[in-house]
Amino acid sequence: MDARPLLVIAAAAFLSGACDNPNSTRRVVGDLASDRIELTAESSEPIVGIYVAEGETVIAGQLLLRQDATRAMARLAEAAAALAQAQARFDELVRGPRQEQIAAARANVHGAIRDLEFRAADYERTKKIREQQLASPDLLDRAKAALDAAQANLDVRRAQLQELLAGTTIEELTQAEQALHQTEARRNYLQVDVDRHEVRAPVAGIVDSRLFEPGERPASGQPVLILLGGVQPYARVYVPEAIRVTIGPGTAARIFVDGLDEVLDGRVRWVSSESAFTPYYALTERDRGRLSYVAKIDLTGQRDRLPDGLPVEVEFLSDAPLP
Repeated sequence: MDARPLLVIAAAAFLSGACDNPNSTRRVVGDLASDRIELTAESSEPIVGIYVAEGETVIAGQLLLRQDATRAMARLAEAAAALAQAQARFDELVRGPRQEQIAAARANVHGAIRDLEFRAADYERTKKIREQQLASPDLLDRAKAALDAAQANLDVRRAQLQELLAGTTIEELTQAEQALHQTEARRNYLQVDVDRHEVRAPVAGIVDSRLFEPGERPASGQPVLILLGGVQPYARVYVPEAIRVTIGPGTAARIFVDGLDEVLDGRVRWVSSESAFTPYYALTERDRGRLSYVAKIDLTGQRDRLPDGLPVEVEFLSDAPLP
């Protein structure tokens, strides 16, 4: 049975009695609570391991749960190969053409020149034979076409040699560099995706609930673990309207925990700006003293962690927040 409604009723009764005795309003009631942190699954892969039990204390960064990352690892390997390819292409352009490539291009030019000379001589022979009516016009046309093709081939070979002699252009280097950055970013993104198959504790705290077991497949974005954050719970209390103006972050307090003889030191972390029990738009002058404001008081002493849900009373030690 949830004790929180009973606690709220008790707080209301306490505050109602406090209105009749203004001197008692610096002592308020509440309970111990922790910030609830939902740890979600980043993918819909099966859970292969859960390494904590409910109620176990964990530290920040501790591995809590792992999902199957086989597919993500395959995508990461593909991206790593693409990155290596882009890096090799960039290095090749930075180095420029090899001497062997330039020598081969020069040889192609010389070969194209010899072929052009042969086609030119063949065309001249065919032309003379045609003038003597010993060859058909078709044969002369084929010789002219072969000559033109040899000239075009020589132009191509010379252009290729000139390209190699000029080296890599700035535009080519820029394109290769940006392609390298793109593949590197893709690899880094997939590395994050692989890492997200492991759920780690973002802060120190206690494992409150395990919502799945090994072998189950949670949906992407679905909570798998509930963590109670912090090395110590805080006191959540209800501050009466009569002293709200004197309570703020930094106010010192004494905390009385049920079942604990020791009085604990505390300091106000936060006070709600919205009132409870009575809506602000329905207030009358008579109802104004029944307002309360939720506040969180941190326990400042060093001790073993206290359980959540214990009733507490908090006594504020000063009339104004401490600096």
